[in-house]
Amino acid sequence: MKLNKKTGIFLILPAFIILITIFIGPTIYTIVLSFSSYSFTGVEFSGLSNFSRLFNDPSFWRAFYNTLIFVGVTVPIELFLGFLLALVANKAMKGRSIIRVALLIPWALPTALNALAWRWMYNTDYGLFNSILINLNIIDTPINWLGEIPLAMISMMIVAIWKTSSFMALLILTGLQTIPSELYEAAKIDGATNWQALRKITIPLVRPSIMVSLLFRTGDAFRSFELPYNLTGGGPVNSTETLSVFAYNNFFQYLDFSYSSTIALIQFLLLLGLAIIYLGTLRWDIYE
Repeated sequence: MKLNKKTGIFLILPAFIILITIFIGPTIYTIVLSFSSYSFTGVEFSGLSNFSRLFNDPSFWRAFYNTLIFVGVTVPIELFLGFLLALVANKAMKGRSIIRVALLIPWALPTALNALAWRWMYNTDYGLFNSILINLNIIDTPINWLGEIPLAMISMMIVAIWKTSSFMALLILTGLQTIPSELYEAAKIDGATNWQALRKITIPLVRPSIMVSLLFRTGDAFRSFELPYNLTGGGPVNSTETLSVFAYNNFFQYLDFSYSSTIALIQFLLLLGLAIIYLGTLRWDIYE
């Protein structure tokens, strides 16, 4: 049966209404709040006062710096480890299916559950890591993993890398599986080494998958909330407080709805800029 234009619009209308309700509506309201002064008596237009306050707030810049450090360290390491894991999972060998299933486990577990489990292992008094290190006579006194600077940020990065390297691996693995095996056979006949095949065949052809994985993971890391909130609570001394945790605290703890909306809007604009850069690079890779 041939569908006309009106029928097509009618079919997508429910999804469009849901999208408006759960995404566009709250987004517009957030933008309105960011340019307003909210109180329990009403909302008054305040212009750019919230933005001026934001850019002169040391707490905002600290949270922004923490977020940049977290993203700048974890994402490259996750990409490197994910690429190696994807190469292993793509290799024809016994137990390959088990390896692929194992890759899913860290990513499949909820972030909050991961954070709580690692928080127990990091515990100073009865944590797993201190117990092992003390029994091996590597350390004499327990290490305060989550209570010292910069150890708390490093500990949080380790949890993020453990969890999301598998996510990067799964996305890159989909790209590896699209590469014809004939290309490697031809390269082997021509005398190419494994390193040359990796540089000249694997990396160029899997580049779109790498860019997609970077896009998703960078955005996810930039708005990281569950991990720092459940693992460290943003401490010690706000050294692990990300932009999302900063916005959350201003919204729920200080009930500063307009200011927290401004933080969320700036975070959204930064993510939008990153997405445009990634998508532009991805498009250039595809049509190169």
